[in-house]
Parts: sequence; C-alpha cells; structure tokens
Amino acid sequence: MTARRFAFLHDPRFALLLRAHGVRPDNSWVEVTDEEVEARFGRFSVRTPLANVADVEVSGPYRWSKAVGIRLSLADRGLTFGSCAHGGACLSFREPVAGVLGERVPHPGLTVTVADPRGFADEVLARRDA
Repeated sequence: MTARRFAFLHDPRFALLLRAHGVRPDNSWVEVTDEEVEARFGRFSVRTPLANVADVEVSGPYRWSKAVGIRLSLADRGLTFGSCAHGGACLSFREPVAGVLGERVPHPGLTVTVADPRGFADEVLARRDA
C-alpha cells in the first residue's frame, strides 16, 4: 500500500493563531492510501475508508475568518481544517464520520486547505475509482 501525503498550505499570517491550537506544519497533513483518507490537524484527525468518499470538490478562496483553524458549520455539521484562506478541497462522505467531537457530532464533509487541492482531489478520486 503506497501512501501519498499532502501538506497543508500554511499562511505565515496565521501561524500564531494555529500554534495556539497546537497546529504546525509538521503535524498537519492529509494522507491518501489505497484504502483510506486520513487528515491530521494538530491533535485532531479524521479518517475514513476511500469507499466512503462520495465526491471531492476544489473550492475557495475563502474568508479567513470562516476558514482558518478548526471550524464546524452549524448549517450542515461540515468540518474544516484550515491553515489559510487561499482555497482547498472539500470531501463529501456517503456516511458521516467522527471528528473533533467524536461520534456525538458526525460530519458529512471535510474541507482541508492543502497546498495542492487539485492534485489531492485527483488522487482521492483516482484511488477510490481504481
């Protein structure tokens, strides 16, 4: 099983804010294997089988106040791991996944601000459909 790891795009303007929450470039990444997708953002993580990924969309740019940090959408319970406002990729799940609040608040989607959102989206879809 080969893994491909995608780094988050860390905007230096938000480094202090993210470090206050334990997020640094060395402990934030998204990894895609032949079996699953795992996103790590400081001490938080989300993991799901590739078969649970319904779609991946490249999106952004975002307003920094809505995208930087760990964000939970009150509208749809979607989760964001955001290190910049430039853009990212949004994973939609067939079945919601456990996240920052464990099983109590399952997430139907996860947005990640990786440095290569198009490459990440293509990798996830190619492996899922293989």
